[in-house]
Formats: sequence, C-alpha cells, structure tokens
Amino acid sequence: MNIHLWTKHLINLSVLSIAATAASAHDSGALDEKVRKANSRFENVAMATAEGYAPIPCASGITGGAMGIHYVNAAYLKDDAVDLAKPEAVMYEPMADGKLKLVAVEYITSKGPASLEGQLFNFNSAPNRYGLGPFYELHVWAWKKNPTGTFADMNPNVSCDAVTMSD
Repeated sequence: MNIHLWTKHLINLSVLSIAATAASAHDSGALDEKVRKANSRFENVAMATAEGYAPIPCASGITGGAMGIHYVNAAYLKDDAVDLAKPEAVMYEPMADGKLKLVAVEYITSKGPASLEGQLFNFNSAPNRYGLGPFYELHVWAWKKNPTGTFADMNPNVSCDAVTMSD
C-alpha cells in the first residue's frame, strides 16, 4: 500500500471515529434527557416510597465517590423487565441538611446482554457485594453530572458523608 492510500485510509478512519464519538455523546444526552423526563417524579422521595421503593444503605466507592442511597423496587427487580419509566432503583445523595437529592436511576435485569435505547448494560457476576446472582445493570446519572461518564457506576461528585448512624 502506498503512502498516499495509507494516509487517505487513516484520515477516513479518523473522521469515522470523530463521527462515532459525537453520535455516542449525542445518544447519551438523548437517553439521559428521556430518563429525566420519564422519572422526574422521583425528585420527591415520597413518590418513590409511594410507588414501592425502599431504601438500602448508601453505597460508597472503594477508591472514592459514591452511588448514594438506592431506593429499590423489589417488584421491578423480580420482573426482569427493562422499562425507561420504571427503573429498578432510584438513587439519592444525602445532603448536609438531611434531605435527599435525586442524582440517578439504575436499571437491573438478569436477562442479557441487555440494553436501553441502544446503551449496553454492565455485567455483574456472582458473588457480588449485593448478594445477588449474576445481573446486568445500567446507571444513568440524569440529575447530577458524572465526570467519569453518564453511565458509570460511581460518581466522584457524590458522597455518603452526610449519612448519619440513624439513617
């Protein structure tokens, strides 16, 4: 292959890579906006509890950051369905004033490989820290920006520091 043809292929690959990256960034923005619209009712924790969600302890990362307090809906967890408006968990960050602020939702299923609107879920094998069998999960940080990514598990900007022993 001559140098000009090689250069042309390299330029084409670079353009395709940039286009794919831009499309991916656009898609994550579209998905987090859809998630926000479908689940904004959970900004009020009372709505989550009224819909059958119950809290589990605040989850901090080993190397920093956290996921926050998960409110889990056991019925949705058992049904194995993935529904944009019915996340298996809604995630709140405990604030210094004692309030909880909605930061993300989590979709969970044991059927996989799973995806939501084209976004692939992460696989968690067993045993795991949740005591569950193997499962697929997708966090969507739709209310609090996550510098490690919209779909990352932990958010370095979230903390469990405001949780008290009575929580």
